[in-house]
Amino acid sequence: MPANPTTAIILGTGLGKLAAEIHSASSIDYKDIPNFPVSTVEGHSGRLIFGKLGNKDIMAMEGRFHFYEGYSMKEVTFPIRVMHELGIRTLFVSNAAGGTNPDFEIGDLMIITDHINALPENPLRGKNFPTGPRFLDMHEAYNRELISQAKAIAAEKGIKVQEGVYLATQGPTYETPSEYKMFRIWGADAVGMSTVPEVIVANHCGMKCFGISVITDLGVEGKIVEVSHEEVQKAADAVQPLMADIMREMINRA
Repeated sequence: MPANPTTAIILGTGLGKLAAEIHSASSIDYKDIPNFPVSTVEGHSGRLIFGKLGNKDIMAMEGRFHFYEGYSMKEVTFPIRVMHELGIRTLFVSNAAGGTNPDFEIGDLMIITDHINALPENPLRGKNFPTGPRFLDMHEAYNRELISQAKAIAAEKGIKVQEGVYLATQGPTYETPSEYKMFRIWGADAVGMSTVPEVIVANHCGMKCFGISVITDLGVEGKIVEVSHEEVQKAADAVQPLMADIMREMINRA
């Protein structure tokens, strides 16, 4: 097990196969970790991995937790608190999302530049943890240097990337056409059911954050069709190598 990893990845939808590239690895099932929730979502394996990605020591969550699974926000973000105690300073996250930007297409990768929290509860509600202030500044929730680096790597490798604002909802229902329309008016480019709670707590812990969404369906008027979880996974898997390429290179250059 690496002695002092300072980088962690949450292998959400679209990055799960990156776990196979982590070498010299040891893993712990979530069910064997005290106070850890257990992932109930298909495609989320449910284990904590320590190993090397390229030449860098990392910690990886293979599968995440969601508010819609019945967990509290404290439970959803508990792994981030654990990461902080283990010395993690940079967090990479991925997710699948529905695109509300009319310029997006299924299979696009969107670098998250900011987010909108449309969840019913903030993970910092309650007694303040001493890792950060009571009233947390969020003007740069996603690190600008990491965003610039990702764009440069994508350009070097000829990978098309979009940029935009990610909005998190409670789920587990996909959005109605009217909800998609409203979220677009609010300024969202993509909508999903994760990431925001983790990034809020990571910022509260002083971590630098970087996130990418895979656009797996479209919430654009005239392009909205029935969607299933299986179709979302399939669309995410199709562009997984491109997302992994960017993440891998960023981590190795860190």
